[in-house]
Amino acid sequence: MLSMKSHGEVLTLTSSLSAHIAVAAAKLMLSCASLIVMSAAVAQESVESNDAVATAPDSIPDIREDKLKLKIQERNWFIVPVPVSNPTTDTGLVLGGAYFHPQTEAEKKVQPPSVTGAGAYYSSNDSSAFGIGHQSYWSGNKWRFSGVIAHADLSLELSAPGVGGTTTTDWFVDGDVFAAIISRKMSGKWYGGVFVRYIDMHQEFGIDTPSDEFNTDADTVSGGVGVKMEYDSRDKPTNSKAGSIFELSALVNGGDLGSDNSYNTYSASYRSYHAVSPSVVLAWEVQGCHKTGEAPLWDACRIDLRGFPATDYLGRSSASGQAEARWQFHPKWGAVAFAGSGYYKNSLSEVRERESIPSYGVGLRFMVLKSQRINMRLDYGRSKDSGAVYLSVGEAF
Repeated sequence: MLSMKSHGEVLTLTSSLSAHIAVAAAKLMLSCASLIVMSAAVAQESVESNDAVATAPDSIPDIREDKLKLKIQERNWFIVPVPVSNPTTDTGLVLGGAYFHPQTEAEKKVQPPSVTGAGAYYSSNDSSAFGIGHQSYWSGNKWRFSGVIAHADLSLELSAPGVGGTTTTDWFVDGDVFAAIISRKMSGKWYGGVFVRYIDMHQEFGIDTPSDEFNTDADTVSGGVGVKMEYDSRDKPTNSKAGSIFELSALVNGGDLGSDNSYNTYSASYRSYHAVSPSVVLAWEVQGCHKTGEAPLWDACRIDLRGFPATDYLGRSSASGQAEARWQFHPKWGAVAFAGSGYYKNSLSEVRERESIPSYGVGLRFMVLKSQRINMRLDYGRSKDSGAVYLSVGEAF
């Protein structure tokens, strides 16, 4: 799905959905919400701005001045369709719209515009989602808020224990999610924030799926409060050529917060970008996730790499790293090559648990809007015994 993520992890809260639909139902729905709100990322014609705006973490691109033929616009309102394809939910379409709230000339120089977005998603495997989200910035970008309410109905496949070994079963997930984060600039490019998340989930399996590691009940509610730290020095979040971003978060879910089960989530990630020549960029990332307590299966850690469905490797702990070389060989066209590896443990299926899970492949880029370096992305990824095609807007990371 769309790889671009909203600031503060409000739309992924462990990692987006760009478009991305994530792995466990919470991540899947949150990423669907991310698709809805971030579908505006097809294009953007930005005004001249200072560094405070240019490095704002993944604000929704402002495309009001863009002449893209795909959009439908009426003053500060617009609607944009975005095609997507991935091995988790197959091929689909996001229809997203947004309203950009008016700014003064002084505000335009120091902070992105506040945006309210909404939309819907449907894929060829009968997965669907719809929702509404909002991003606000004020006090010269010292304060930021993001929030989303969404519903998703997802048809997935899951690796699960079977007679004589591991089997694949249908996994149907549907429910509602609310998430919000408020953050404040602490010093320089450091932000600190507090977020809340509430998910009411129903899931069904094609076979009986007991687990000692996860809660696989049909109906589960998860309510939690978390904290997050972030450092972001990227030159342009939509497609960085320089800088880095570090994110560290902790989420506590408990009965006092409306959760059926008590469990905690800890996650960290670091991404770095280096222009080795005017046309070549080297990007790399590392990330990790860990769960304690009785976490629902739909909120498991996953290996966030290309080459296999997001639901293939779900565990209580995971870690991964990848590097990508990006070559802009033509003003409109580019190519990438990527490779990485992941690891997970304490899983449902025990498939390749505690082994290195490879990911490698190549991709093609078509630049939709040069001013913001926004690309349409077509990737082919491989792993040990699987391959997958990805079509989306924005870079993989």
